Amino acid sequence: MHNEKMIKDISNYWTKTAAHDYETMFVLYKAKRYSDSLFFGHIVLEKILKALAVQHTRKQAPYIHDLVRLQELAKISLTDEEVDLLDSVNNFNIKSRYPEYKLLFYKTCTKKYTEKYLFRIDNLYKKLCQTLR
Repeated sequence: MHNEKMIKDISNYWTKTAAHDYETMFVLYKAKRYSDSLFFGHIVLEKILKALAVQHTRKQAPYIHDLVRLQELAKISLTDEEVDLLDSVNNFNIKSRYPEYKLLFYKTCTKKYTEKYLFRIDNLYKKLCQTLR
């Protein structure tokens, strides 16, 4: 357990860095760096969920990257479709980090594929931001 100021500071750190990475996600998209843009989509959701987890648990954010698990820790109620999105976006973290998946993921990330996910990531990010205290 931490004091209120510390919880607020930790949560603000995750919120501010998520906002910075949110902008980066779109800059990468505009530069046609589609796989990198989706990787940042994962980071954006991870950070905003960590901010929410900190607020709920009153502890440091856990050292995990699993978006579904972070949503569970934050006790955020999402639709099945939104949880499925988190599960899908988890793959963007793994596939863009490891060489054996990187080239395949790069080829998968067409403009159309990326737009489909960016639109959904954008909507969920904005929804999660509205639930911050």
